[in-house]
Amino acid sequence: MLLKTDHLTRRLDEEAIPVTLVSDANVEIKEGEYVAITGPSGSGKSSLLYLLGLLDRPTSGKIFFDGRDISDLSPNDLAELRLEQMGFVFQFHFLLPEFTALENVMIPMRKLGKLSDKEIREQALSRLIELGLEEHAHKLPSQLSGGQRQRVAVARALANNPRLILADEPTGNLDTHSSQVVQDMLAHLVKVHGCSVVVVTHDPEFAKRCDRIITIVDGKIV
Repeated sequence: MLLKTDHLTRRLDEEAIPVTLVSDANVEIKEGEYVAITGPSGSGKSSLLYLLGLLDRPTSGKIFFDGRDISDLSPNDLAELRLEQMGFVFQFHFLLPEFTALENVMIPMRKLGKLSDKEIREQALSRLIELGLEEHAHKLPSQLSGGQRQRVAVARALANNPRLILADEPTGNLDTHSSQVVQDMLAHLVKVHGCSVVVVTHDPEFAKRCDRIITIVDGKIV
């Protein structure tokens, strides 16, 4: 089992009226599994994804990665685990506007610091080639279409060969054709790279392409 949660709960107790974002969630993600998280707006889909991706800490419950309890790791250790083992794709691409597509993909590898600059550049370019973006490698994000920018974001998520990719509404801002391309790419990552992919989506057709669907309503998995 790649990732497992045990009665995971996230509450905002500091609010005037406490709010429970995720309640008592038990989730298992296997190696190489493609999983969709669906549910109504405001149901807790993104909150659950942020907990799974260690971007937010649970109020109670435990998270296990590769059988290891990581619930109480320090912020630095969590950041290192995310950088080495996880990749993220969001609804908005969050590419740095002053860097080219290639340079954006190189950033996670430079932060990890395990490759030479030559190796980083070669690997980043290979990611862009794999996703059909070779001719756009030296363009700035402002010179790319919305679909191309999101594909660069997927290449960046894949930069450090993560075992788990988490995507939050990755097609939410795309037209039908670009959405289909991104969906195909995520399926490609599962099939070719053996990544586990967890995607939050409100699109039922997108969800049907996944191996399994987790539905969350009012913070509870149903």
